[in-house]
Amino acid sequence: MSAATTRSRTPDRLCAEAVGFARGAAVEAAGEAAVGEHLGVDIDGERVVTHYFATRERAYRGWRWAVTVTRASRSKQVTLDETVLLPGPDALTAPQWVPWSERLRPGDMGPGDLLPTEEDDLRLEPGWSGADEPAPNSALAAELDDRFGPDAAAERAEALAAPTVRGSIASVAAELGLGRPRVLSRLGLHLAADRWEKDYGAHTPMAQAAPASCSTCGFLVPVAGTLSQTFGICANELGPADGRVVALDYGCGGHSEAAVMPAPQQPAPPVLDEFTVESFPLHPDPNSGSVAESDQDEELGHS
Repeated sequence: MSAATTRSRTPDRLCAEAVGFARGAAVEAAGEAAVGEHLGVDIDGERVVTHYFATRERAYRGWRWAVTVTRASRSKQVTLDETVLLPGPDALTAPQWVPWSERLRPGDMGPGDLLPTEEDDLRLEPGWSGADEPAPNSALAAELDDRFGPDAAAERAEALAAPTVRGSIASVAAELGLGRPRVLSRLGLHLAADRWEKDYGAHTPMAQAAPASCSTCGFLVPVAGTLSQTFGICANELGPADGRVVALDYGCGGHSEAAVMPAPQQPAPPVLDEFTVESFPLHPDPNSGSVAESDQDEELGHS
């Protein structure tokens, strides 16, 4: 806000009355059909005001044409400053732009997508320590001076980076299996551990209701390094964390020892007595109450 605007909030009379002039400028920029009624005036400075006109464009609902006019000191002629389409208080506008690196979420990457990593990413650190430049009095330094000269820094660095250069740090690291240029820093390791602990840790509802923790589960696959003290990988295909990194104090109902199913009991084999003859009447006495009574009477008669 200018000093003139601070001293006076009264619009310049000639500029404020130039509604027709301002409307003509808006019509010239957008066409007669796109400019609607006059909405008001704003004070932008000394002898500078902005006229607002509604827009009739259906795609710009809530927007308005802003025509800024001004005049020189001691002049009665109003001149055009600018004409622009601006959003109003209720206009539909695009969301605030966010850099792509901040818009990415887990699961957004697809086949063929590349995710660049910043050179100074705090989550990463060099895969090995030490500089590739040899000591000034070493045999390798003398060899490089003979090949490229003491001032050829770029050529010397390229030669040192080659895996065939004798005694270079990169060559030794490759032989030891430390070929990764960068590895997780302590910060990157802690950030990953915090994410995994949040999703599959002791404070999740699943772990709170579990009969036991993953540290005693037979489906837990150990991991190497410092993470082995806190995390493992679940290998229970029916569990909620199959293939996920889980905290050792996480748990679920699929624990290997939570509910061990007992082995089914095998029925005893049938006993067949082939040495005893049992009599069974083919036509029981209809007057008897049951077959058992008929058999009992028959046995008494024989006795």
